[in-house]
Amino acid sequence: MPSEDTYESYYVPHNSMLPIFASLGIFLTVYGVGNMLNEAKAGIDSSFGMLVFLTGGLLLGGTLFAWFSKVIAENHAKMYSDQMNRSYVWGMSWFIFSEVMFFSAFFGALFYVRMFVVDWIGGEGDRGPSGMLWPDYTPAWPMLETPDPSRFPGPHEVMSPWGLPLINTVLLVTSSFTVTIAHHGIKEGNRQKLNLWLALTIALGVVFLFVQAYEYYHAYTELGLTLSSGIYGTTFFMLTGFHGAHVTLGTFMLAVMMGRALKGHFDAEDCFGFEAAAWYWHFVDVVWLGLFIFVYVLGG
Repeated sequence: MPSEDTYESYYVPHNSMLPIFASLGIFLTVYGVGNMLNEAKAGIDSSFGMLVFLTGGLLLGGTLFAWFSKVIAENHAKMYSDQMNRSYVWGMSWFIFSEVMFFSAFFGALFYVRMFVVDWIGGEGDRGPSGMLWPDYTPAWPMLETPDPSRFPGPHEVMSPWGLPLINTVLLVTSSFTVTIAHHGIKEGNRQKLNLWLALTIALGVVFLFVQAYEYYHAYTELGLTLSSGIYGTTFFMLTGFHGAHVTLGTFMLAVMMGRALKGHFDAEDCFGFEAAAWYWHFVDVVWLGLFIFVYVLGG
């Protein structure tokens, strides 16, 4: 029989209320969003839903800050074994995989609408024109003319990929290189290199978000491209909007890593917190490349 010394020690934290607070924060956030959508659809004031959403977001954010602060303190106290560290690697890997599946569902919806639904509502397929609600509709993507313009007016025009979207593509692709250079700074023990290139990565992420906000303003005020402008508007804003939310989260993650780097955290042997944030950032960049190709270039 192997002795107890054969096995690694595995730190087990004390009982904590943090998971309960995190669950409550997630519940309030989702409940608030649901209320805002329902209230907006009914044409009534959505202040209650907004209040619940903000309360849930603050509770979740505060809980995560306290939780990760505790994890960082435990790591610096050398409480974690290699086995525990591997569990963090696998946890982040599965989290990113779940995000891949999340965006795959939306890309799948875009493909389904683009390749099948548009033709079907135009009368093509087994049912023929006689079985359709809009037998005179001529199918054409990106549906500037919708089958029922009185209820779902289409956009005046779609967003050109060679303007703001191209700028954002350059910003995010560049940020993948800058965060990699920052990672090399950790491995080389060069803290100035780490701080400089990580700060530049964060700046690129912030600029991306400002450009996307202006893109949305331009789409709403000048192109007639809104969340209500038919199925093209719905898929456009769902895909780009959720991606923008992920860029925001990734920028926050990198900002936390920046704070830790300024405090002297990370070295060549212990830097998975930074690596996890960098993995997530690369994932966000890859998703954007898919959006640029399938939503802007091929979808317009």
